[in-house]
Amino acid sequence: MISEVPGLRADIAFHLDASDFELFDVPARFALDRAAIDARWRALMARAHPDRFAAGSPAEQREAMQWSIRFNKAYERLKMPLARATHLCELNGQRVDAETTTAMPPSFLAQMMDWREALDRARSSDEIQALADGAAACHRGLIEELADLIDVHHDWAAAATRVRALMFVVRFEQELDRRAEPLDAVDD
Repeated sequence: MISEVPGLRADIAFHLDASDFELFDVPARFALDRAAIDARWRALMARAHPDRFAAGSPAEQREAMQWSIRFNKAYERLKMPLARATHLCELNGQRVDAETTTAMPPSFLAQMMDWREALDRARSSDEIQALADGAAACHRGLIEELADLIDVHHDWAAAATRVRALMFVVRFEQELDRRAEPLDAVDD
């Protein structure tokens, strides 16, 4: 059904286990045009949304639902740099295994310990903001490194290490946000 819908390229293998890049007809690389991803998602959903098949057979409705779910999952991975990098590593045989592989460069671990200790001591929104600024700079640096490791050097092992580091930074940024909320309320 979906592969025969007008507007979807017939030469793309539309199967549920296709890579996100294949489904969205974009190159399998880290640096992607977010506007193109957004536009492609809208086009795919316009053709495969379950509401379009409300009058169809139960099989057509089920298939539309499956494709809708699959397109949404692919969209979520492609639009988020961390998820996209993880997907690329795994497509290239390098599992990130963030839950079981915790080996990180000592300098990175020292930085994380310093940040956590500073967060424990932080009592003002200015102190939290200073940590947030440092974490944001680290986040941007890791994104730049990932682009180079993936798109230029195809160094999947090093990229997986940077993905794990970025996961740490993202969790720390989320913790900073949670910690800043009550301080913001006090400052107001």
